[in-house]
Amino acid sequence: MGYVYIFGTIFFTVYGQLIIKWRIGNYGSLPEETIEKFLFLLKLFLDPFIFSGFISAFLASMCWMAAMTKFELSYAYPFMGLTFILVSVFGILFMGESFNLYKVLGLLLIVSGIIITARA
Repeated sequence: MGYVYIFGTIFFTVYGQLIIKWRIGNYGSLPEETIEKFLFLLKLFLDPFIFSGFISAFLASMCWMAAMTKFELSYAYPFMGLTFILVSVFGILFMGESFNLYKVLGLLLIVSGIIITARA
């Protein structure tokens, strides 16, 4: 069951990152003035999809707390590297983000680190 909690943490983290990035693109850049910044961020927070990203972050935290009851931190935490991989891949596939050799090499290093750490 512990791996379900780790999977839940990864799933909710990835969902939150992608949904927030997707919706923020509809609102433009952060204003310069302090009051305008606050109103802009409040408007973002009230967007139902962005709000679901915050809920997702909360659910990821709950899953992570449950995972911590099953695994040592030094074992479980490297699996969080999968979020970098999934967010990058989905960003490339669904959001048209750039894809280059450096990203591939970086992601391969992350995968290597996860594999090495999981075997320790």
